[in-house]
Amino acid sequence: AFEGFSSDFMVILASIFIVSAALSETGLLDKLGSQLIRRVRSKRLFVGYVMLVTGFFSAFMNNTSVTALVAGPVMGMCRKLAISPSKVLMPVAFASILGGTCTLIGTSTNVAVGGYIANVGLAPLGFFEFFWVGLLLFLAGMGVILLFWKRIMPDYKETSYAEEYEIKQYLSEIVITDTSRLIGQTVFRSELSKWDIRIIKIIREKTEFIPDSSTRFKARDLLLVECHLDDLMKVKESSGLEVLADTISSKEIQGGNIRLGEVLVIPGSPLIDQSLKEVRFRQNYDLVVLALHRHEFTASQKIGNIKLKIGDVLLVQGTEDTFEANRNSKDFSFIGDFRVNMFKERKGIISAIIFLLAVLLGSLGWVPLSIAFLTAALSVVLAGALSMERAYQVMDWKLLILIGGMSAFGTAMHNSGAAEFLANGIIQLLGGFGERYVLGGFVLLVILLTQPMSNAAAALVVLPVALEAAHILEASPRSFAIAIMLGASVSLITPFEPSCILVYGPGKYRFIDFIKAGLPVTLILFLLIMVLVPLFWPI
Repeated sequence: AFEGFSSDFMVILASIFIVSAALSETGLLDKLGSQLIRRVRSKRLFVGYVMLVTGFFSAFMNNTSVTALVAGPVMGMCRKLAISPSKVLMPVAFASILGGTCTLIGTSTNVAVGGYIANVGLAPLGFFEFFWVGLLLFLAGMGVILLFWKRIMPDYKETSYAEEYEIKQYLSEIVITDTSRLIGQTVFRSELSKWDIRIIKIIREKTEFIPDSSTRFKARDLLLVECHLDDLMKVKESSGLEVLADTISSKEIQGGNIRLGEVLVIPGSPLIDQSLKEVRFRQNYDLVVLALHRHEFTASQKIGNIKLKIGDVLLVQGTEDTFEANRNSKDFSFIGDFRVNMFKERKGIISAIIFLLAVLLGSLGWVPLSIAFLTAALSVVLAGALSMERAYQVMDWKLLILIGGMSAFGTAMHNSGAAEFLANGIIQLLGGFGERYVLGGFVLLVILLTQPMSNAAAALVVLPVALEAAHILEASPRSFAIAIMLGASVSLITPFEPSCILVYGPGKYRFIDFIKAGLPVTLILFLLIMVLVPLFWPI
């Protein structure tokens, strides 16, 4: 049960999380990505160029992290080129997934499969062993998307923040009269705060500002608030308060030094699985959250208790200074922002050199991959590119435990005879058509299983059965293993892959959009796997 956790490949995967985070948080990749994305002005060329940049980074880094890095600059460039972000963000997510098929560390699925086949006595996968097949799959996927780009990608035009988040009808102006009990009370502990009314800004003697934890109400303060109609009626009935307008223009949210923006909850953020109230979002970041968008769901009322998830988009309001102060936050990223996060040039370059050395030494076989990447992870921490506390935060513990546990599950299937039983059943069903059809059945099965479960888990479920089937057929187990690994990495049918979840909110997509665009691409890639894998690793 514990053997899977002691695998060299668990060490490799954990180390990659740390090194990738160091490259990201020094601002190096942010700077490189932003500079590269700005270079293209043609719309179709821009999509292809962005996919190439994303795919290249994803071949060596966690694809979710790459998508999070690229999403902000891509949306900013979309606005400059007058392209709907929905036309570009989905190709970016697909490119990050397919780019990972090129190297052993490109995805957690590759690492997990590499570890499992090494544990069952097969020769370990080489770092670049399937590079050419992965590259052909990536280029084929990109080619199909670019060829049918206008037809298969949805076109959701951007609207104003008020229309997009449906907040206009809840904006009202309230004046605190000279006799109000609120005078002298702190904003966040006042009677008004108990009514689930959000104070967006205060206008005091022609000066607009966003209240903080020390702000106290004064007579004649004009408050711009967001609340439900029922709460607005309570305000009207309360003595000492005067409602000037039931609904006002969304332009009142902005003005002067106050602006609106969107932020994206990124992987590794401490905000994940926490509510805005629990993290004291307004007090800690000096930003007012006006609305939340997740998948096809938008909330602008009672959002303080909603648990945040990866890919959530928050509509926030703050001053220019507040936006600037939060620009380097590790908890979220600003959408559509071309400004590069703080670039620690020296530490970024050191981290990149360390990473390249680990890839070089590991891929050439001079040092075991586990030692190469563990040394790289230790080195970036010692170099100050990443703190020890942050190293623990960026680790995807759920994924590590899942892969370790599923490795044990695979061993159990083999030892109990379940793998042999299932393999015999599949061979009886498809064996009469030939070995290639049996292989195709397994690849198709793993593609379908990646919809309800993670890619790595789906691969580790199917792999023991497939290897047993290869043994019974006296076929090449390596051919079966690599085909299943690639099949688990090219499933683009639904938005359950973390990279797709990350762009779902910013792109304002619907579930059906991924089926329309991803299903034909997945089918073409499936056929390519069935042609290329037997060609490079004869069955």
